[in-house]
Amino acid sequence: MIDEFMAAALAQAKQGLTEGGIPIGSVLVKDGQIIGQGHNQRVQRGDPITHAEIDCLRNAGRIGNYRGTTIYSTLMPCYLCAGAIVQFGIKKVIAGESATFAGAREFMESHGVEVIDLNLNECQQLMREFIQSHPQLWNEDIGK
Repeated sequence: MIDEFMAAALAQAKQGLTEGGIPIGSVLVKDGQIIGQGHNQRVQRGDPITHAEIDCLRNAGRIGNYRGTTIYSTLMPCYLCAGAIVQFGIKKVIAGESATFAGAREFMESHGVEVIDLNLNECQQLMREFIQSHPQLWNEDIGK
């Protein structure tokens, strides 16, 4: 079963897909409330840095500190996003899946971040379909 926070991240991913972008979504949660959400907008904005987690953090704005926050992402964060997570001291990441992209789990864990991979079929299917339909765009996103 998908909880409300991962459901919100999935909604963000689907929004990105409808905009012609890469279907990855993220939400930042503090004290049981979503304080930021975003989706990959590399294509839409022509900005290689606007991954889902980065967009989410930008949309959360300045919150002072990130103690007690959890970031949800439909896909295991890459090194770019993992670097931001570590930099800001976010101590918990909940990923929808890592089967289509392994991401930077070990990097985050080596910096004290608790990483939970839900291995959700819905997240995997969304990415598999996208990667199959848009391999060049996906490879560009992950730097291949």
